[in-house]
Amino acid sequence: MVKTLDKFSIGESGIVVSVSGERKIKRRLYDMGITNGAEIYLRKKAPLGDPIEVSVRSYELSLRNSEASCITLEVVPNV
Repeated sequence: MVKTLDKFSIGESGIVVSVSGERKIKRRLYDMGITNGAEIYLRKKAPLGDPIEVSVRSYELSLRNSEASCITLEVVPNV
């Protein structure tokens, strides 16, 4: 199943399929290590849902929902 990162629930993980959005946002996400093939794990959500905290490439990263909606992932089943 494919969905954007802003639609993930806590504890879900996925592999990045594509990064879209404005050129500036796309470049920023690439610079943070969010590239095709990277695995992302959703760790936490703020009480009102924005921002979210994810683990990517062995570090934690906070993203706004507007940025997370630009990241499309293939969901990895939880084992």
